[in-house]
Amino acid sequence: MYSRIEELALKHNPKVVEWRRAIHSQPELSAEEEKTAALVARVLTSLGLDVRVNVGGHGVVGLLKGGKGDGKVIALRADMDALPLQEDTGLPFASTVPNIMHACGHDTHTAMLMGTACVLSEMKDELEGSVKFIFQPAEERNPIGGAPGMIKDGALENPHVDALFALHVWPSFETGTVISRPGPMMGASDRFYITVTGKAAHGSAPHQGTDAIIIASQIVGGLQTLVSRMMPPLEPVVIGVATIKGGLRYNVIPDKVEMEGTVRTINPAIQDKLPGLMERAIVGYARALGGDAELKYVRGYPPTINARELYGMVSETVTASLGKGHFATLDNPDLGGEDFSYFAALRPALMAWLGCRPAGMPPEEMTVLHNSRFAPDEGCFPWGVRFMASCAVDYLKKQ
Repeated sequence: MYSRIEELALKHNPKVVEWRRAIHSQPELSAEEEKTAALVARVLTSLGLDVRVNVGGHGVVGLLKGGKGDGKVIALRADMDALPLQEDTGLPFASTVPNIMHACGHDTHTAMLMGTACVLSEMKDELEGSVKFIFQPAEERNPIGGAPGMIKDGALENPHVDALFALHVWPSFETGTVISRPGPMMGASDRFYITVTGKAAHGSAPHQGTDAIIIASQIVGGLQTLVSRMMPPLEPVVIGVATIKGGLRYNVIPDKVEMEGTVRTINPAIQDKLPGLMERAIVGYARALGGDAELKYVRGYPPTINARELYGMVSETVTASLGKGHFATLDNPDLGGEDFSYFAALRPALMAWLGCRPAGMPPEEMTVLHNSRFAPDEGCFPWGVRFMASCAVDYLKKQ
């Protein structure tokens, strides 16, 4: 069976490459994935799948019914949206849309899942049960995301999905390596907004005003002290200020500064505790210096939790299907956020990463995700297709 999957993955790989390059050259932002969704729908329809469009926005769901009758339903999910970045890769199929780029690999996820649909369509007579292919919009639209809309529109029902798998390219690992872990895989992703208010004054007379920039500077440092002195040392927590806006002229002390940032956690108890601690610290620093501050805290994606029973199955499947040395266990969760977490909160689910760093390239030379020069190795595509197809076949067979 695994040799058949490998044969079909290689057979369909030229199309996977073609689809990925087409999607890459015409990227679409969150909630705008019309062309990408149309391509996906055409491909799935041509394979004879039952296809639903406009699921939770531009989402597409394809259903492949196995030839051996009813059974469990496994879902495979890919995201489709791009990022607001100006591409700087120099690739011949680089983005033709100014300031929009597939810098997180969603183009590769979509193409590989279409390739998986091709492989499993040729093997449907051997499947007992069904496979749902979920192509999701708006993964990058934190805190709303695209998964909740698809769930609301019934992506996990009719027929009822029993478990889900998702794959994300990961540049720190070599091409052909599948990486996962049991339990927490990726972090909760929250956002915050801080408004600092002071009193404007001439730059030569700071004592006549209340410097909002000085207050903001104290808050930035104080938030790091909150992590290092009020969080358990072994709890992964990140509080990062990413934007600071304030001031109009070199010799005017500003009366207002606005900041925006992110909070990343794994432990729900820590996530619940942080907004109160942050507000107390922020307001305290501001008032101690004669000003004031306001915190707006927005909960985003919850942590992505892998089902332990699926992890056990996947570790065996990858070793058997891809070969020894192609599976790695992640020691600690990553604090990147993923709205696949909404699916994983409702069904047993597993997120895995796929190495996309060319063989022989040192890790420090590989461009990271969300970078304008990110260019994953296309050699990883057959590995990703083989992984997803093998997981689907093995899950249905073992159930």
